[in-house]
Amino acid sequence: MAKKIILMVKCICIDDTKKPIQIPDNKWIKKGEEYHVVFTITVLPQKKLGVELYEITLDESCKPFEYFLANRFAFTRDNLEKLNKLIKDCSEIDFSIDELMKETELVSQ
Repeated sequence: MAKKIILMVKCICIDDTKKPIQIPDNKWIKKGEEYHVVFTITVLPQKKLGVELYEITLDESCKPFEYFLANRFAFTRDNLEKLNKLIKDCSEIDFSIDELMKETELVSQ
């Protein structure tokens, strides 16, 4: 299923050092290149902001890495404000267990 992209935030890579060996060169960021953040999450155990990029998908072959750390990128003031909105949008979970139970079909084992 394709993801619905609501907001893309432009950024520039400022740190492409210390590439994990699990990530192939063709899926690694390059210093000075422009990218677009489409999703944010707090990554553990570092408890730092992780970002998903429009241009690069870290797939199963990159495990355990799924996101790039946000401190690898620079943002303009306007784009930093957009990033703040995206962070809020990504962290708001509209989830109701009652609704899930109504919409979920139960099967017997």
